[in-house]
Amino acid sequence: MSPLAGIVTGTAVAPDGVSLAHQTGGRGEPLVLLSGQANSHHWWDGVRAGFEDAHRTITLDWRGTGASGKPDEPYTTRTLAADVVAVLDDLGVERAHVYGMSMGGRVAQWLAADHPGRVGSLVLGCTSPGGRHGVERDNTVRRALAQPDRDAAGRALAELMYTPRWLAAHPGPYHTTGDPGMPAHARRRHLAASNGHDAWDVLPAITAPTLVLHGTDDLMTPADNAPLLAERIPGARMILVAGARHAYFEEFQDYATPVVLDFLAGRMHA
Repeated sequence: MSPLAGIVTGTAVAPDGVSLAHQTGGRGEPLVLLSGQANSHHWWDGVRAGFEDAHRTITLDWRGTGASGKPDEPYTTRTLAADVVAVLDDLGVERAHVYGMSMGGRVAQWLAADHPGRVGSLVLGCTSPGGRHGVERDNTVRRALAQPDRDAAGRALAELMYTPRWLAAHPGPYHTTGDPGMPAHARRRHLAASNGHDAWDVLPAITAPTLVLHGTDDLMTPADNAPLLAERIPGARMILVAGARHAYFEEFQDYATPVVLDFLAGRMHA
């Protein structure tokens, strides 16, 4: 259960029978918040309250994380999008704004393409179209994350998420560096789902008003992915957060949260 006050928990069932834990809070127009790879709903703990005066926030524990089922079978970002629809159905929510980050942004692309009637507005944060068109992280980053010294790999991950100044002031633990209770098989399944993502061909069919957000100093998912998405999705807006790394939404929340709220409220003008 989330430690945040006022959060209501429940369980939906995916089309293939997997249990999906979900959490709601706040009031107003529904806003689905989709977490990054290998993370539960706790990804949003540091910023969730900032949305809840204007929105009823909806999160879920991805299959493989938190209180959701953890089957050892292939996951895809398209499967995970169907899981989000199952949660919306369980909550009786016909249409919601969607804010997806990292792998959650990959899932959000399929959600908007496959289920356009369910998505009011779309925010894609620090994510990629995937496939041969996506810009991959370089091998230096891959080696840092794969090093056998797990403490060193954990430090490398935190440094990809946050600036040195923020890390010095916030010693952790961090909400964005993975669900500590996630089994190894589910971590592998999440990695395969994220790496296998390719929504390039369907991006032009997205009809929801779209905002693309990205930190300029993001090496986990390089910022060059942001203009690819913004140019591929009709009418999309793009904002780059100067100096931010992968977890711009938390470290730079005093800027990023109002930007998202303004966009969702239709207050952002070209």
